[in-house]
Amino acid sequence: MNDGKHRERVIDADGHIIEPPDLWERYLEPKYRDRAIRIRVGSDGWEYLEVDGKPAQCTARGTLGRLSSMGRQVQEMKRMRDEWVKGGRKGPPPFIKATPEETYLKGAGYGTMDPGERLKKMDQEGLDTSVLFPTLGLNWEAETTDAEYANACCRAYNRWIADFCRDSGGRLVPAAHISLGDPHLAARELERAVKDGCKIAFISPYTITRKPHGHPDHDVVFAAAQDLGVPLAVHPNFEPREFTIHTRFEPIRGGAGIWYGDMFTNQGSIMAFATMFVYGVWDKFPRLRFVILESGAGWIGWWLNRADALYKETLIGGSLPLSECPSYYFDRQCFISGDPDEVVLRHIIDYVGTGKFFWASDFPHADHPVNYMEEIFELVEKMSPAGRRGILGENVARALDLN
Repeated sequence: MNDGKHRERVIDADGHIIEPPDLWERYLEPKYRDRAIRIRVGSDGWEYLEVDGKPAQCTARGTLGRLSSMGRQVQEMKRMRDEWVKGGRKGPPPFIKATPEETYLKGAGYGTMDPGERLKKMDQEGLDTSVLFPTLGLNWEAETTDAEYANACCRAYNRWIADFCRDSGGRLVPAAHISLGDPHLAARELERAVKDGCKIAFISPYTITRKPHGHPDHDVVFAAAQDLGVPLAVHPNFEPREFTIHTRFEPIRGGAGIWYGDMFTNQGSIMAFATMFVYGVWDKFPRLRFVILESGAGWIGWWLNRADALYKETLIGGSLPLSECPSYYFDRQCFISGDPDEVVLRHIIDYVGTGKFFWASDFPHADHPVNYMEEIFELVEKMSPAGRRGILGENVARALDLN
C-alpha cells in the first residue's frame, strides 16, 4: 500500500466517517424510529440536529456543515485568519461564521460518506488500514439521559458502521459506540457488535448516570470486553454543560473560547481513565485492553510519573486498591493515541514503551490539520526502529488483533 519509501504497515487508529442523515431512521428498530436522530431545517432556514424529538442543545445551529471541513478550506481559512488578526480582531472571527447554505451534506468531503471513496483516498495517502469512528455519533449522547434509548441509538449506528466496512477486505475497521447508561444493555450490545465485525468499542468521557467509568456497576462491560478480546476506548464527545470540565469559569466568549475549549478536550478522557485506577479495574480484569483516543499523548509520561510517585511514597497513594504501581498496568493493558504533530512523542515513546502508542488523523474533522501523512513520517524519522514501526501501525494491529 505504501509508496516504496515507507514499507511499514501504516494504520490510522482514529479516522471518522460522516453518517448519512437518515441512518437512524433506517437502522433503529420500529419501537424507537419516531425518536430517530435527524437533521432538520428550522423556519429560519438553519439546519439543526434533532435528538429524541428535540433540538440538540450542545450542537449549535448552522455548524453541521463544518463538522467535516478538514482541508476543505485550509488556505482560505488561513487568509481570513491573517486578515482578521491584522485588522485588530474586530468582531467575531470570520472563520466561525456560517450560512444556512453550508449544509451537512454539502460539507461532507471526498471519502467521508462512501467506503469506495475512502479506500481510494487511503491508497493515495499510503494508508493500509483505517479504524473508523462516527461524527454525529459524537454529538447525540450529550442530549439524553434515557439509557434504553441511548443503547438503541448505539445499536443502530453499530449495525450501520459494520455494513459500511464489511466489503473493504479488512482495511476499514468498524468501532462500536457503547453507552454506559445501562451496563447490562451495553455488555449485550458489545457482544452483538463484535460478532458483527467491530474490533474495538468506545465510550464517552462522561456517563449519563454520572457514575465514574471504573465504578463496579460497569464491571459487566469490562468483563464482556475482556472475554471478547476487544479493546475498550475512551473518545472525546460533545458534553452536556453540567457534566463538562469547562464549567469552572463563566463561559469564555468569542473565537478564543473555541481555542480554549479545544485545548482542554482531553481532560475528560484523562479523568475517565484515572477512575479505572481508583476502582481497581486492572486487577479485576487483567486481560482488559484500554485505549485513550484523541486526547493527545505527550502528557502520559508525566501522568504515570506522578501516579507512581503518589502510589509508592504517600498515604494518599495507599488508598488505591492496586497490587502494583499505575505504570505497571499501563504497560500491561493500555494504549494511547497521539497526534502526528506531537513532536514531544519522540522524547517519551522509548521511555514509556514503544508498544503503547498509536497515531491518528482525525480525518475529516476541522480541529486537526490536513497534512497528517507528511507529519507522521516527519515525527517517526528520528525514532528508534521499534518506536517507528510501533506507532505507524504495529501497535494498533496488535491491540485490535488485526490480520
